[in-house]
Amino acid sequence: MKHRALPFFAALLLALAASMTASAENLIVSVSNHRITVTPNYSGEELVLFGSIERDSKSRPPGTAYDIVVTVSGPRADMVTRRKERKLGIWINVDSREFIQVPAYLGIFANRPIDNIAAPDVQRRQQIGMASFPLPQRMGPDVANTVASDPFRTAFVRLRTDHGLYREQTNAVTFLTPTLFRTGIPLPAEVPTGTYTVDIKLFADGAVLAKTETAFEIVKVGFEQFVANSARYHGLLYGLATAMMAIMTGWLASVVFRRD
Repeated sequence: MKHRALPFFAALLLALAASMTASAENLIVSVSNHRITVTPNYSGEELVLFGSIERDSKSRPPGTAYDIVVTVSGPRADMVTRRKERKLGIWINVDSREFIQVPAYLGIFANRPIDNIAAPDVQRRQQIGMASFPLPQRMGPDVANTVASDPFRTAFVRLRTDHGLYREQTNAVTFLTPTLFRTGIPLPAEVPTGTYTVDIKLFADGAVLAKTETAFEIVKVGFEQFVANSARYHGLLYGLATAMMAIMTGWLASVVFRRD
């Protein structure tokens, strides 16, 4: 029995040692604004994320080089990417792929290239970097993630990137001191409203040392919020009001520009 118990106690000691090492560093983060309001003249904004690495007596030596990867993901929704081909002189949709509950906004920010921070298997496990972030697709009756080279995934990421809604910046995190860092989170004018999750991971020597999360939300206010709520919760009345406004606008234009 004693010989059988030795492997168990050895594994227990290793687990305790690993947990003590993993808890040697803590992350303390905050964003400059937890609530962004969208008004009629909203043209985009940049949030600032500040963070600090808190060490204790069991932490690594003071000269340890840290890496930070910040992943910002916005409201999730189902989206469709279509492939077009030119046939008989016109462009038509010949194939499509539906992406299931993918973020409408995805920003990945780091202090250096992701490949220099962690090995490919660590990137996949921790879901860091655009190539390793899961973007599940509906493939027949199943939903599954695909490789980064999948043509529909590549086209989807490219289209979102063209609108500034997907981005990967590997020089965006700046270390102000060896333990204090900051990064900007650009939010374009097309950014959707909703809750955004900010995931921060701390690396050293290719291993994850600590992780934490924070969040912020984007909301519409004023007349835009009234219109959005009317369209969502009072669709029939909103449609009737829109139709009446179109009729009145057409009638008024005919009166103003009428030739006698």
